[in-house]
Amino acid sequence: MDRAELATVLKTARSRLRPADVGLAAGFRRQVPGLRREEVAHLAGLSVDYIVRLEQGRGPKPSDQVLGALVRALRLSDADRDLVFRLAGSEPPPAGGISMLVRPSVLRLLDRVPDLPAVVLSAKSDVLAWNPLAAALFGDFSRLPPAQRNLLWQRFLGVGADGVRTAEDSGVGAAPSGGGGGDPPPQ
Repeated sequence: MDRAELATVLKTARSRLRPADVGLAAGFRRQVPGLRREEVAHLAGLSVDYIVRLEQGRGPKPSDQVLGALVRALRLSDADRDLVFRLAGSEPPPAGGISMLVRPSVLRLLDRVPDLPAVVLSAKSDVLAWNPLAAALFGDFSRLPPAQRNLLWQRFLGVGADGVRTAEDSGVGAAPSGGGGGDPPPQ
């Protein structure tokens, strides 16, 4: 990990962005060109202290999630993103790829909510993990091949796990055609 070079790249990227570029008000008395550390911390969902330590070349090796948040907050290009990851000693994520990995901590969290249906989705609505109550409510996703475990795909194509259906979906309780709703038929 090259902490000094990573610090330089992060400071340079921060100085190139204006608040208006990221949807923030410019405010008064700006002492630095570009974004303030507080603004980057807010955009990345990190603490200001962590941003300071990274820009000073100190602190622990940032995780891939932290690096990804910084890259998004600083609006870096793919080449700059790859540079940031390599300087931090990590392998850059593939361009255009959506992570399909569920961390063990998330799986443990699913186990700890037995009284609520919970489903973990990817950014493209693929069902990655679920708890037993979600399987009871939405259907058993394990019966489907992984390529068909997409909620949007299932909804629009009408296929997938047998789960809860609304009255409109199943035709139950629908008014008969030709009737006036709840009125008895004329005699």
